[in-house]
Order: sequence, then structure tokens, then C-alpha cells
Amino acid sequence: MQPEKKITIITVTFNSAQTLIETINSVWEQTARKNIEYIIIDGLSTDNTIDVLKNNEDKVDQWISEADKGIYDAMNKGLNMAKGDWVGFLHADDMFASKEIIEKMLMTEEEYNTMYGNLNYIQTTPPYKIIRFWQSQKFSKSLLKRGWMPPHPTVYIKKDHINKIGKFDTTFKISADYDYMLRLFSDKETQSYYLNDTIVNMRIGGVSNNSIKNILQKTKEDYKALSKNRVGGFLALFIKNFSKLIQFVKK
Repeated sequence: MQPEKKITIITVTFNSAQTLIETINSVWEQTARKNIEYIIIDGLSTDNTIDVLKNNEDKVDQWISEADKGIYDAMNKGLNMAKGDWVGFLHADDMFASKEIIEKMLMTEEEYNTMYGNLNYIQTTPPYKIIRFWQSQKFSKSLLKRGWMPPHPTVYIKKDHINKIGKFDTTFKISADYDYMLRLFSDKETQSYYLNDTIVNMRIGGVSNNSIKNILQKTKEDYKALSKNRVGGFLALFIKNFSKLIQFVKK
């Protein structure tokens, strides 16, 4: 590992007091902690989130709490604040899968500007049984037309490449991460590295699938993202959704 390399981890939170401390400790316990810049963006939480932040200021490099226009606006604020060589997100309900994962990521070869890995969907409470295992794969352009994307919470990008790709499109309310992945992996200058390791444990649930209304909204926005990036259409969308079925872990 090259000690001079820095990786920025951004956590966006709103009323996540019950889970945020586990997320913070997941970053703090990394073996490569000295190589981490940790930023938390809070959207004026009304629960005890601010107390959690104040009580753990020694574990966070920067945090702000202010009104925003939604999760992707908050994520863009984090990107603007980031100073690391690499930048990625760890959401307030998530944890790193191991204490060594950031160290492994920092050991990637210099010619890459994007890296990603695998993700576990876990139960919301201990013992955090694995419900789904999202195993990614080495990238090829044909995958995009088949609805492929890597798990967004595992994606880390070099700061200078983010400056080229741009920020999240806030006209999307649910699928801006999918739009961003399509934009990123469609770019000719993206050179990606697939780390075949589980990077994040993500609690099951989320805005995109917590109601029929949101599922329909996400489907509409996913199709919009495919069309906007000229990647595919209904077939890609069908394969994208169908592929999730094989990720569920058998009991």
C-alpha cells in the first residue's frame, strides 16, 4: 500500500441515528484509517443524528447538517467537499464487509480510475444474515445493454475522473445512481478494476423498493436513464430487474 494515497468516504444521512454509529465505526476500524478522509452530509435530521455526530467528531474529518434538495443533492455536496485521490459512498445504513477492505482497494494498480466489487444485502438487525449476494464481474461494454451495473455503494472513482464525469443528475429522484453508472461506464476514458471481494454490507430495504409507487417510479426513471445514455431500452430494463432474482441466498 502507498501511504500517500487518500480515499474519501462520504456518508449521506437523514434521521439515521439508529444505524449511523455502526457506519461510523465501520470506517474508523479500517486498517487503512490513516488513508481515509471521512465526510458526513446530514439533511437537518430531527432525530438524534446530530448527537451521534457530535459524540463522534474525533472519527469524522468533516460533517455538515443543512437542508438539501434530496439524497443526490446531498451526495453532490459530498463530492464538492472531497479532497481524496479516490472517492466513494458508504450510506448511513451500511457497513464495510471487513476491516481490511479499504487497504485492499488502495493496493489497486495506478492505471485504473474506477474500482468496484461485490455487495451483501443483509437483515436490518443482528445477526445480519445475508439475504442477497450481488456479485459483480469484470466490465465489458456489452454488459450495459443487458442492464448491468456494479453495486453503486462499492464504486470508487479517482477524483480527477469525477471532475470529468460530473455530478449526480438531480432531476432523477430514485435512479440518479443508475444514470451515473451508465454515464461512467459509457465514457471512453473510464478504466475499471473489478475487485472480486465483498466491499459493503447493505441493510435490505431502501427508498426504491419500499412501496409500489416507488417501484414504478424507479422503473420509469431507469428507462429514462437508459434512453438518456443511449444504452438500451425495455430489454435491458427487463434483464436488469430479472437478474436480481438469482442474487437471493438460498436458506
